[in-house]
Amino acid sequence: MSGTKSNQEFGRYSYALLLGALLAWTGPAAAEQRDATGIKSAVLFVQSGAGEGDTSSYTIGATWQWNWSHDFSFGRATGYTEVAVGRWATKDSDGDRNWVTQVGITPVIRLHPYSQFSDWFVEGGIGLNLIRPFYQTDDKRFSTEFNFGDHIGIGREFGSRERQEVSVRLQHFSNAGIREPNPGENFVQVRYSSRY
Repeated sequence: MSGTKSNQEFGRYSYALLLGALLAWTGPAAAEQRDATGIKSAVLFVQSGAGEGDTSSYTIGATWQWNWSHDFSFGRATGYTEVAVGRWATKDSDGDRNWVTQVGITPVIRLHPYSQFSDWFVEGGIGLNLIRPFYQTDDKRFSTEFNFGDHIGIGREFGSRERQEVSVRLQHFSNAGIREPNPGENFVQVRYSSRY
């Protein structure tokens, strides 16, 4: 009975995150947002990575550009909101594969340099994530389903009107000390994105 209740609660949290992101995207201002090339700024992505030990991750999601930028002497900062749904796989000491689901929303700041390397970027973000069931391996166990996810990354835009991009991210998940144990998990992620 408690497992069913937990699944229902997790489902409500997941739907609330996704609904909030969709409402932000479909609002009147966001519906008219277009980037410098006149293309709508919705981006879809797939991502895969490896964590510590024998953990791997597989993620899909979407991002929406903010109607904001800031110019510095060395480059331009922009931002976007990312919504992601991921699956993490681990193997226990018996060789059985265990899965957890990660649902998150993250604001991200991206910086493009002013130079011949303007198609390159660096970025960073900190977001909120629900990870269910509790993530655990033979060496560690998360104590909360609510966790923060932060990342730094580097990537390059390419293709027609630079609609595509590839990036590499270092990503960390933990509950920021809300409850112990808080071992955290680190991933190296590779992402492919395409703008529509």
